Amino acid sequence: MSDNTTDFDVIIIGGGPSGATAAHEIAIAGHRVLLLERAFRIKPCGGAIPPCLLGEFDIPRSLLKAEIQSARMISPKEQKVDMPIDGTFVGMVDRDEFDPWLRQRAQHAGAELEIAAFKKLEYLDSNTIAVTYITKDADTETKTATARCVLGADGARSRVAKQGIPKYAEIPWVLAYHEIVEAPETATGDYDPERCEVWYQGKLSPDFYAWVFPHGKSASIGVGSAFKDFSAKDSVNELRAISGLDKARTIRKEGAPIPMKPMKRWDDGKGILVSGDAAGVVAPASGEGIYYAMLCGRLSADAIKDFLVSGKASALRAPRKRFMKLHGRTFWALGLLQYFWYHSDKRREQFVEMCKDEDVQTLTWQSYTQKKLVKKKGKEHLRVVLKDIAQLLGLSKSTA
Repeated sequence: MSDNTTDFDVIIIGGGPSGATAAHEIAIAGHRVLLLERAFRIKPCGGAIPPCLLGEFDIPRSLLKAEIQSARMISPKEQKVDMPIDGTFVGMVDRDEFDPWLRQRAQHAGAELEIAAFKKLEYLDSNTIAVTYITKDADTETKTATARCVLGADGARSRVAKQGIPKYAEIPWVLAYHEIVEAPETATGDYDPERCEVWYQGKLSPDFYAWVFPHGKSASIGVGSAFKDFSAKDSVNELRAISGLDKARTIRKEGAPIPMKPMKRWDDGKGILVSGDAAGVVAPASGEGIYYAMLCGRLSADAIKDFLVSGKASALRAPRKRFMKLHGRTFWALGLLQYFWYHSDKRREQFVEMCKDEDVQTLTWQSYTQKKLVKKKGKEHLRVVLKDIAQLLGLSKSTA
């Protein structure tokens, strides 16, 4: 049910996977939606998505640039451990095509899209929020629109969160930087277009990892780190040389902060909510964000639709509760993994060694591709935990 006393029912700030997903699902329910997208640059992203995302969010397989069949982990001592993906794949999308497709789908559902930069928001009364923004078309101008609800999907270090969420505290983040380069479509030397490479080496990233992710005719070569004096560009240059892609044409370069922990509060208790990176839903250790951002967008859409019908602001608390119930334990476990295994090259070496284990590989791909663990395999889960502890304590013998 729309309220014609405001310009829109919902204004969504940020048109990435989370914001565009929310815009689509709210608009298709018949509500008036304004979607604001800066369109200045594309977020640095490896582009990996689990196959379950295609079905859950009705994404055509044609958007995939590659279907990865294995991952290679490279340790500080150059130990290479291949982890084949049996019976399924990891999809690769290019955000400069994927995100616009999501926004176009939202438009087709009835959302209004404006290329604009968010400036500020304020409550005019208890039921009306005014959003001021600057358009980025040929005739740049400052505009203000009103709505009953505002969803901030404007990324890490969200301006919506800073302005609208009480007791906002900036969450931990790493700087992600990558370069999209032209890449061969067939295997050559150390590069395989059907294999992701994850480099656990302190020289490439002192506290995270570096990556080479194929995208069909191109590849994402990137790195993440929270160290302020770390040169991500130098690291990527080194990795390009190692991978034999240093002479490849660079298509684009991108850098941005990536959150590493969900915010403790996602709403203001009245009419403002945050989602996706703005809410901190990027998985620790792996940096995976697309699936979780889209899920967060869907959960936010459900809550906003409830809020618009019932008028109860308490509905806006539901997305965080539902998300943490579904994935809170996973995020907690990945946070511990990052803390313990990314601390030094000695531990990174142990971590890559552990990746040889078949139980570890099975559960890794099962949890990633399906976003859930099979309860029947409880014994496998326990074995992995015990092996993890043994490696950490140095009780496990290396098979290298």
